[in-house]
Amino acid sequence: MDEVDIRAQPAPAPALLTVTDRAAKRIAELLAQPQHAGLTLRLAVSGGGCSGFAYGFSFDDEIRDDDLVIEKGGIKVLVDEVSLDYLRGSEIDYTDEMIGAAFTVHNPNAASSCGCGNSFSVA
Repeated sequence: MDEVDIRAQPAPAPALLTVTDRAAKRIAELLAQPQHAGLTLRLAVSGGGCSGFAYGFSFDDEIRDDDLVIEKGGIKVLVDEVSLDYLRGSEIDYTDEMIGAAFTVHNPNAASSCGCGNSFSVA
């Protein structure tokens, strides 16, 4: 049997964007509603918000050529190429707390964010 030096193996590349199990489950619930039939969840970054950039979640009926398609548990999340520059390495999660339920983005590229978590700034 050949020996393999595990120290010589390259480290796995970090995921461009990940979706937690909680977020995937909630997305599946939303997409199961009749008004969302045939749509896909899209995450985009736009200028605005109290910190400079804002996260936006919407439903889309089109997958564009430059979209990154993240698949998890049978669902898909779309991110356009420009937004991906700001989201690289982020995690999409879903929280359901006493103060409300929402999708959240844990973004390692954000230098700061506002109190609501919907906007951020980069260094």
